[in-house]
Amino acid sequence: MQKLTGKTIIVTGGGGGIGGATCRRLARDGAKVAVFDMNQEAAEKVAADIRATGGQAAAFVCNITDRAQVDAAVAATVAQLGPVDVLVNNAGWDVFKPFVKTVPAEWDKLIAINLTGALHMHHAVLPGMVERKSGRIVNVASDAARGGSSGEAVYAACKGGLVALSKTLAREHARQGITVNVVCPGPTDTALLAGVAEGARDPAKLIEAFKSAIPLGRLGQPDDLAGAIAFFASDDASFITGQVISVSGGLTMHG
Repeated sequence: MQKLTGKTIIVTGGGGGIGGATCRRLARDGAKVAVFDMNQEAAEKVAADIRATGGQAAAFVCNITDRAQVDAAVAATVAQLGPVDVLVNNAGWDVFKPFVKTVPAEWDKLIAINLTGALHMHHAVLPGMVERKSGRIVNVASDAARGGSSGEAVYAACKGGLVALSKTLAREHARQGITVNVVCPGPTDTALLAGVAEGARDPAKLIEAFKSAIPLGRLGQPDDLAGAIAFFASDDASFITGQVISVSGGLTMHG
């Protein structure tokens, strides 16, 4: 049974690893997927893959740091696919280096993508959900927000802010039938992780260190995250809000 049949879902960063896997999973579950990405080719490829297997999807070019682009992409989604039932804030970016070696320009970019971009998306989509008294928001944060992560100070701060935002919005909008939950990936085999590793002194050694620290003995795969996101997006999670779940192979175990 397809649990998301007829639902319109926006996925930011939908052309990437976790985002692409999530878009495909949501489409298999019956959703109409709006693939948001600033990389037009990547977004269109994911949408085309979904349509080729009988699903419904459309690609929308959107830089989430630009509020005008966000508003335009959301309006185009509503016009083409219908009112937004679910928002998945997945887009992110990171740079791996000790905090004292970072520069303010890097902070600005990290904050713009990982926090301000998510604020733009919430602010653009929530009014429609409030009006309809229904909605699901799934925010993809990071285990760096829960336990800290050397070399990712500003990224962790942004993701910690996203967790706090999620809990607050969950309280503000619970009586309107809107749930807000968070999925925190651990080290996951994506282009983002590869880019982070490139900033390390020995990238291969860093990746092996991640693997050895994970109790299940491997990096996460994008599909590992897609299932948790799909659960929070579905009516199976209708009585769950303000919660944070780690999908990290046991790297973090928060009670």
